[in-house]
Amino acid sequence: MEQLLEQIATYKKEIGAVTVSDAKGVEDFRIKYLGTKGIVKALMGEMKQVAAENKKEAGQLLNEFKQFVENKYEALKESASNGQEPATSALDLTLPGDSLPIGSRHPVILMRNRIVSIFQRLGFAVADGPEIEDDWHNFGALNLPEHHPARDMQDTFYVQQNPDWVLRTHTSNVQIREMEKGKLPVRVVIPGRVYRNETVSARSHCFFHQVEGLYIDEKVSFADLKQTLYFFVKEMYGKDVKVRFRPSYFPFTEPSAEMDVSCFICGGSGCNICKKTGWVEILGCGMVHPNVLTNCNIDPAKYTGFAFGMGIERPAMLKYGINDIRLFSENDLRFLKQFTSAT
Repeated sequence: MEQLLEQIATYKKEIGAVTVSDAKGVEDFRIKYLGTKGIVKALMGEMKQVAAENKKEAGQLLNEFKQFVENKYEALKESASNGQEPATSALDLTLPGDSLPIGSRHPVILMRNRIVSIFQRLGFAVADGPEIEDDWHNFGALNLPEHHPARDMQDTFYVQQNPDWVLRTHTSNVQIREMEKGKLPVRVVIPGRVYRNETVSARSHCFFHQVEGLYIDEKVSFADLKQTLYFFVKEMYGKDVKVRFRPSYFPFTEPSAEMDVSCFICGGSGCNICKKTGWVEILGCGMVHPNVLTNCNIDPAKYTGFAFGMGIERPAMLKYGINDIRLFSENDLRFLKQFTSAT
């Protein structure tokens, strides 16, 4: 305890005689006395050597000493700032600025832009709409009335505040909104994020991205649909890709089909992405159901149309050789930096 008192008295005498004339002197004082390896910290560390019955008194003395040093530090700062000659700035404004790291587009955005650009060359415009949607635009107008069994195909996130609101399960809600405008013909592609209550795995996630397309006009046929999608696949994956159509069911199209392409990950030998089949389903499509046209006040006797929809993550997995969909949303820079120069 006596040794501590002697040290404090010595340092107070030393500090009282300190004078500085510039910012550097002030900073040197701070580092010597108040820094992480400074004298105040060192004295605080000596508390463990003080007898238990003296710790309270020693603590008060150290706190008073610390306050004394801090007051001196503030006084030195004010004195230096009021000096006749300003301290020399350590910042050289003539030096060039620091270079910023080059960012990159997310692989999902790269794929979305590529898909959209292909359809834009065919005359499709881009449309957008809300991600929180009412039941009519997400289900009812698409020939999915309440209690329709096809609703079970899409595990939906409902908004608690209003049972009529959902996180959209597809971007088809924007198809309905475009048709409701009554401006025909309609030829749009609709990119966006969608949500489904699915188990997260290498192949599926509770949210993902889609691009849907819609073309409504007089005398639109299934042949128009097939040629449009053939053009898209050849432009996206190359002229050697294999394509197949399989009959399917969607309540909003009739007839309906699934379109598959040969798996680029395994070359057709079978992997976890293609479920060991050598084929990957990339989109569903079909002719717009007459009931959907009627729901949007479009005469199905005069107008026909086709629609299609695809996830963006799955084509991106094929394009870039990615074997796990979860990588898209994990924000791992080691993964994302690979796409700095991707196109």
